[in-house]
Amino acid sequence: MSGPRLQGRRIVITGAAAGIGRATAELFAAEGASLALLDRDATSLGELAGEAISVDVSDEKSVATAITKAASAMGGIDGVVNVAGIFPVAALEDTSLDLWEKTIAVNLTGPFLIARAALPHLRKAGKATIVNLSSASAIVPFRELSAYGASKGGIITLSKVWASELGPKIRVNVVCPGMTRTRMVSDWHPDSEKLAQTAKATYALQRIAEPVEVAKAILFLTSDESSFTTGSTMTVDGGRTFH
Repeated sequence: MSGPRLQGRRIVITGAAAGIGRATAELFAAEGASLALLDRDATSLGELAGEAISVDVSDEKSVATAITKAASAMGGIDGVVNVAGIFPVAALEDTSLDLWEKTIAVNLTGPFLIARAALPHLRKAGKATIVNLSSASAIVPFRELSAYGASKGGIITLSKVWASELGPKIRVNVVCPGMTRTRMVSDWHPDSEKLAQTAKATYALQRIAEPVEVAKAILFLTSDESSFTTGSTMTVDGGRTFH
């Protein structure tokens, strides 16, 4: 396909300040999209091309305000990419109710609030997309990730419901990354040598992903190249879920 793949598209990206969200924002800008970049840390969005908007995705009023600003700045919304999330690691007995509820609020309720608020704009667009970030750990879970695994598993089911409900004019898909070179993963595995050894032993490609590699999958599902794809769950995990 010649030319920018997202030329004329108006896209909202949450969690755009860092990691996969930031890589997606950079890639989408290069592909011609107009962007509204949402994050709690809006000051870190300054170097990126797009409208920087502060938001707490778990707060209904904050989301409503952010989506109104995004639609106003871009003249509408053609697509949503839900990347914002948190990654608490805790054994079951150490998972407090507060930790559980916060994780579900950010990782599952957040995408619900963003998509629901954006829905009137997406319907006006006529040919719109939603891409939600889940995780390979929702398919093949890790230990000590009760809250995270539940939230990301919920994203997969929620997205399938939306794909059925919102078609044919709005396509909804999921990307499930494996371990990716982000601050979230480095905080979980601070020993880079041990992380490399783990990846070599458990990933068919014997390494973790770079953020842009996940962003390219998100780009595919947002672009017309995936025009007959909805309700799909794409694993971008170096082969961990089958290896």
